[in-house]
Amino acid sequence: MKILVFTEHDNGNLKKSSKEVISYAKDLATPGNLHVVAVTINNNNINSADFGNCGADTVISLKGDNLNTFSTEAYSIALAQTIIDENASYILFSNTYTGKSISSRIAVKIKAGMISGVVSLPENGVFKRAAFSNKAYSFVKLNSEKKVITLTPNSYEIKNFGGNASVTEKTINVDSTQIHTKTLNISKVEGKIPLTEAELVVSGGRGMKGPENWHLIEEFASTIGAATACSKPVADMDWRPHAEHVGQTGLTIKANLYIAIGISGAIQHLAGVSSSKVICVINKDPEAPFFKAADYGIVGDAFEILPKLIERAKQLKN
Repeated sequence: MKILVFTEHDNGNLKKSSKEVISYAKDLATPGNLHVVAVTINNNNINSADFGNCGADTVISLKGDNLNTFSTEAYSIALAQTIIDENASYILFSNTYTGKSISSRIAVKIKAGMISGVVSLPENGVFKRAAFSNKAYSFVKLNSEKKVITLTPNSYEIKNFGGNASVTEKTINVDSTQIHTKTLNISKVEGKIPLTEAELVVSGGRGMKGPENWHLIEEFASTIGAATACSKPVADMDWRPHAEHVGQTGLTIKANLYIAIGISGAIQHLAGVSSSKVICVINKDPEAPFFKAADYGIVGDAFEILPKLIERAKQLKN
């Protein structure tokens, strides 16, 4: 039996979230000596050592008709066929937008049980997962023969197993009549740390008073190597792009450090960031709800505090 991992890449570079899933799969496989198979689609620049170091034993490179551009339907069809061919018992995904869009389809196609948002290895077959917008945990056990699992990003450590995975190429042609949706355009944010991959995040809210002041957020984030984010009102007012909106209706992140500046901390915002390991809040209102969820808090004017933080961060960096 095998554990099959669907991996995501950016121009051939294995994404951090996928490295986490491969390492998770290796540790999941170890007690039963299962074989870890990583699947990559439309990847012309495979680094077998990169896969092997994370824990993959084998890499299957899928190519074929209608797989040159991401399509939930096409990818699901090709992946389901590969799962059947490999006789995989576990099928793992990262709980990213891509992973979530494919995993549920796969579970239906192969008649598997599914658990989403897992945060740790199972104990006695019981998986721990986030529930109620990350405000609680639930514990789930699957009795199905095949199991589909999605792992919450930043919840598992990337390990170095020092391996070198073998690479096998496989062609699966997906008939265009099986695809009912079409991707017209893909717009990528270049030159920035993706929020879903970021371990450090600096986020701003309406307390920044306007887009003309956002250079303070960006300078601070750049100095400490963090990604930038914002609250929903900021995105709605077009101060910042919607791709930076974190919260219940935006991106859900799990950073090692989340710094919220000028954000009151409404429950909808907390739902998207509360899984972060450490939360630091800067707000001039001592009664801001966010302080109740914070590990560290600074009561004060962001326009006085940020320049000092930037200056100190630069000193430490040098």
